[in-house]
Amino acid sequence: MSKSIPIKPACTLLCVLASLLCAHSISAQGPVEIDASSAASPAGPSTYRLGSATSPDGTVIGMNRSFITVGGKPWIPVMGEFHYSRVPANEWEEEILKMKAAGVQVVATYVIWIHHEEVEGKFNWSGSRDLRRFVELCGQHKMFVMVRVGPWTHGESRNGGFPDWLLKKGELRSSDPPYMSSVSRYFMEIGAQLRGLLWKDGGPIIGIQLENEFASRGKGQGDAYILALKKLAIDSGLDVPFYTVTGWDNAVVPRGQVVPVFGGYPDAPWDASIERLPPNEVYQFRFASRVSGSMEMMGATKRATEADNSDTPFITAEMGGGIEDTYHRRPVVSADDVAAMMPVMLGSGVNMYGSYMFQGGENPEGERTTLQESQDTGYPNDVPIKSYDFQAPLGQFGQEREVFRKLKVFDYFLNDFGNELAPMQVHAPALQPSSPSDFNLPRVSVRSNGSQGFVFINNHVRGHPMPARKGFQLHIKLPGRSLLIPGQPVDIPSDAYFIWPFNMNLGPALLRYSTAQLFCRLKDDSAGTWVFETVSGVRSDFVFDDVPGLTVESPGAQAVRRGGLLTLTAAGTGFTAPIKIRTASGAAIKIISLSQTQAENTWRVNFGGRERLITTTSDFFATPNKFVLRSMGGPKAAFEVYPALDQDPSGSTALSPDPSAPRHTRYTLETPEVHFALEAKVTRPAGEAEPVRIGPAFSWRPNGVAQAPSEEMFKRAEEWQLSISPGSITNLGNLFLRIEYSGDVARLSQDGRLLVDDFYNGRPWEIGLNRFSSQGSVSTLSLSILPLRKDAPIYLEPEYRPDFAEQTQAVDLKSATLVPQYQFVVTPKP
Repeated sequence: MSKSIPIKPACTLLCVLASLLCAHSISAQGPVEIDASSAASPAGPSTYRLGSATSPDGTVIGMNRSFITVGGKPWIPVMGEFHYSRVPANEWEEEILKMKAAGVQVVATYVIWIHHEEVEGKFNWSGSRDLRRFVELCGQHKMFVMVRVGPWTHGESRNGGFPDWLLKKGELRSSDPPYMSSVSRYFMEIGAQLRGLLWKDGGPIIGIQLENEFASRGKGQGDAYILALKKLAIDSGLDVPFYTVTGWDNAVVPRGQVVPVFGGYPDAPWDASIERLPPNEVYQFRFASRVSGSMEMMGATKRATEADNSDTPFITAEMGGGIEDTYHRRPVVSADDVAAMMPVMLGSGVNMYGSYMFQGGENPEGERTTLQESQDTGYPNDVPIKSYDFQAPLGQFGQEREVFRKLKVFDYFLNDFGNELAPMQVHAPALQPSSPSDFNLPRVSVRSNGSQGFVFINNHVRGHPMPARKGFQLHIKLPGRSLLIPGQPVDIPSDAYFIWPFNMNLGPALLRYSTAQLFCRLKDDSAGTWVFETVSGVRSDFVFDDVPGLTVESPGAQAVRRGGLLTLTAAGTGFTAPIKIRTASGAAIKIISLSQTQAENTWRVNFGGRERLITTTSDFFATPNKFVLRSMGGPKAAFEVYPALDQDPSGSTALSPDPSAPRHTRYTLETPEVHFALEAKVTRPAGEAEPVRIGPAFSWRPNGVAQAPSEEMFKRAEEWQLSISPGSITNLGNLFLRIEYSGDVARLSQDGRLLVDDFYNGRPWEIGLNRFSSQGSVSTLSLSILPLRKDAPIYLEPEYRPDFAEQTQAVDLKSATLVPQYQFVVTPKP
C-alpha cells in the first residue's frame, strides 16, 4: 500500500457545507455534451521491449501503447493482490478459487524479503512461505501471476520488507555493491523457486514488479538502479513479458524498459489528519493524469510527468480493495466506497484493473521480531502485529464480504467485454467538475471505438453525500451521427455508479443503448444470452434498431416502436422473465435483467456439462466438478440455477427442489444445527490507560501522529477468559468468534501466544477459529482489551466513536458469540 497517492489534508468547513447543500438533487440544465466524433485510430506501438512472451503452445502476450493482447486479441486483465506468506498454505487453494469465482484472472503477490531471509543466509521457503507451491496452485486453476519481488516492497511490513541485517549493508535502494550483492543472492533464490513456472515455460507468471514507490535520483539511483535490478532479475532466470514499477510519487520509470502501474485508495490512513478527509480524487475521472484526476492537485500531476508520458497502457496494480487501519487513523470503508472506483478508472482509460488487497491476511511468525510496520522501527505508521485484513473483499479468514460481490459484477463485465473496451479511446465531457469537491456537475466519461462504446457514470463519493441528478441525459457526438442517451430523461440516484453500452452488437441485433449495465454473456445454443444488471432507481430500457423482421417473443415485456427504434422494457427481473428477440434470419438472442442484488449474488460456473449461472445469498466458490455454498449462522442454503439442469444435482446434505419453481431450477439444502457454548469471564479489570505517545515527524508529514502502545502498557488491559465447550468444527466451513467491543487495541491469545490482534474501529471483530483449532476443536482463549483514552488523537468514523460521557476512557466487551459457518457441496449427477 502506498503512503503518498495524494489526498489533501483535512476537510474544511466550506467543503462540508457544500456537501450538505448538494445532498438532495440537481436538475439538469440540458444534456451532458461529449464529443467522440474523432475517427478511431489503431493503437500505435509501444517502445517497451517485452521479455520472453511466447508460451510453448505458441500463444503470444503482447502490448501496444494502449492495451495488452493475448493471442493477438485485446485483453483487460482483472488482477487481485494475495500475499501468500500472510495466509496459511492449507487455505491457499480455496482462496484462489474464490478469487476466480469473482472473475479475477491475475493473482499479484509480494515476495516479502524479511519473511524469507530474516536471518542472513538462512532462507525459508516452506509452509506459508512456499512461493513455488503457491504459484503452482494458481497455474493449476488457470490463473496468471504477477510476482512483485521488490527488493523493497513496503506492504506495511517491517522495514518495508527488508530484513534487519540488510540495514547494515551500505546504501540501500541504490547500486551500492554490498546492497546489490545481497539483492543478487535474494533474486537468485526467487529464480530457483520459480524455475519452470514462467510464461515461456508454460507456467502462469507473466510479470515481475521491480521495486515499489521508488523516486530517488541520486548517485547510484534513478534509471541506473532500476535497470540494474532488471538485469539481476533476468540473470536469476526471471525472464517474463512484463517488468513493472509503481508510477506514482514522482516514480523513476526508465522508458522502454519497464511499465508503470498506478493506483488509488478510498482513504489515506497514513495521513496525519484525525478528521474526515475532503472528497477523494479517486471518485473523479482522471482525464489529465494517470496519477490524479484533481485539478486541485497540479503539483502531483506535474511530478507524475515521467510516468504519464510512458507510451504503455494505463494499468493499475493498487486500486484499494479496502484499506488498512493504522493506529492513528482508522477509517471504515463501505463496499460502495471501493466498487465506485472501478467505473471511474475504467472510464479514465484503465486497461488493467488491480485491487490491493483482494485477499486479507496476517503476518507470519517471525524468528527474531514481529514483522509489521511500526514507528518504533522508523516507519511512518503503526499497524497491528498480526492482522492484515485490509477490509478486503476476502477477509483475513476468507470471509466473502459485500464488496466481493460488487466488484464481481464489474469483473464479469471485463471478462466478457474487455476485448471490446480495450481499444476504445477516452472522451471527456465539455464541462467537467473543477475539483473532487465540485458536486455541481455529473461525473461522466465515454470510451468509444468509432460509433460503438460505453458510458461511465459515478455519483458516489466516500463520506460526502452526492446529489441526485434529475432529468439526466447524455448527448454523444459520434462519427457521422449523434446519440442521445437515454431518449427520455432519467434521474440518477445519489451513490449510483454504472456502465451503459451503446451501439453494440448483441449477436445479430444492434443495441442502440441500454440504461442497464452489461453483466455477462452466456454461450448457449442460440445467438447468446446477455445478462444485464439494472441500476436501482433508473428505468431499464433496451433500445434496438427496428430493422425489418425483428420480433419480440416475451409475454409481458413492454415494446414501443417509434422513429426506427424498438424500445423494450422487461416485465421484471430474474431468470423467469427473459426478453427473447428474433431477427428475420431466425437467429434469436435472450436478454435477462437482474436487479442489483440478484446480480451481486449470481456466479458463473461450468456445471452439468455447460456454462450456467448460480444465484445464492451464501458464500460461493467452485471447482470444475462441484460448487460449494457456505451459510453464516444458519444450517440452510438455497440456490437458483440457470439454465435449468437436466436432472436434480446431488448435495453433501439433504437437497430439496423448490416445488414452487420450474423444474430443476431452485433448490434448498439443510444440515443439522450445531451448538457451541461460550463462557466469558473477567480475569483482570482494566487499569487506567497512559497518555498516547506521539511519533516522529517526516518531511512529507511534518506533524507526528499517535503511536501504538508499548508492551508495557498492555499490563493495564482488561483481560477475559473465553471458554468454548468441546465440539467438532471439522465439518463446518469455519467457526467464527464475533467480538463486539469498544476500546483501543484488542488481542486474542492462546497459551501465551498471540493469535490475532485488532485496532478498534467500530466494526465487529471476526476471527475464524479453524486456523487455531487443535484436532478440530477449540477450548480456551484469552482476550485482552486496552482502554481507549478520550483524549487520544486518533481518527474514528464519527458513528463508531465511543460515548465517553463523563469517563476519561472506554473499554467494554459488549458481546462475544460463536457463529458456525455451515458448508454445502453440490455436484451434478452423471
